Amino acid sequence: MNTKINLAGIEMKNPVTVASGTFGYGREFSQFFDLSKLGGIITKGTSLKPKSGNKPPRVCETSSGMLNSIGLQNPGVEYFAQNDLPFLKKFDTAIIVNACGSSVDEYVELCKILNTLDIDGVELNLSCPNVKEGCMAFGNTYEGVKEVTSQVRKVLDKPLIVKLTPNVTDIVSIAKAVEDAGADGVSLINTLLGMKIDIDKRKPALANKTGGLSGPAIKPVAVRMVYQVAKAVNVPILGMGGIVNGEDAIEFMLAGATAVSIGAGNFIDPYTSIKTIEGIEEYMKKYNVNDINEIIGDVP
Repeated sequence: MNTKINLAGIEMKNPVTVASGTFGYGREFSQFFDLSKLGGIITKGTSLKPKSGNKPPRVCETSSGMLNSIGLQNPGVEYFAQNDLPFLKKFDTAIIVNACGSSVDEYVELCKILNTLDIDGVELNLSCPNVKEGCMAFGNTYEGVKEVTSQVRKVLDKPLIVKLTPNVTDIVSIAKAVEDAGADGVSLINTLLGMKIDIDKRKPALANKTGGLSGPAIKPVAVRMVYQVAKAVNVPILGMGGIVNGEDAIEFMLAGATAVSIGAGNFIDPYTSIKTIEGIEEYMKKYNVNDINEIIGDVP
């Protein structure tokens, strides 16, 4: 069986990656399994300068999911290049850096630096729902997405995937903006904007009041959006949103995703990504699928 795929110019041994923000930079999960088994690792959101993130509490559990309001806390690209990237390079897996910023100039300067690093690609984060500036301001309109993507494309030679927000009325137009701006692929979906209230304290469970909803609860929305985008654009899709096993991954691929990312599932079980890879292989054996690429977008 062939499980190799090409995601926007990035060669991967299998279609399973780990979603940004849920896997850190891999150190913690490397204690559980060999990271070389993954098709790819998408790093935690990395910015031009260090970010402290939002005030705690920043995470809470919800029905079939979780809310987070981390606020893109990270040590910055310089620290990443000196400390985290050398660690990741020990493993035989694709390295995709999730890049975030709060202005067009920040995105451009960050991607100039990323372009010099030994990485396989960039996932441009234009969709984080829990920072007060940046991401959502760019990711909600065709014009905003096209502007940022176009400027980054000018300075980035590496494969460029743009992560889309689901918190819009027309996901297809946003995806088309990415394609029109010259990106190599789209990544969707990021978390849905949600809220939880502590009825005993009579206050929001998160200090930021609202946060990003992830986990199995959002999977039907994610599958629908992947399906819609796949029918409308000609660039590959990295699909995510509630994937916790091989069956979920196959569903996304049938909807049109070339590869998938495991997000909140990593918190439920650190072996979720490995079990998902095994589940994909079991499906291929069961239905005599010789090449995983055969099933991509195979739903009319």
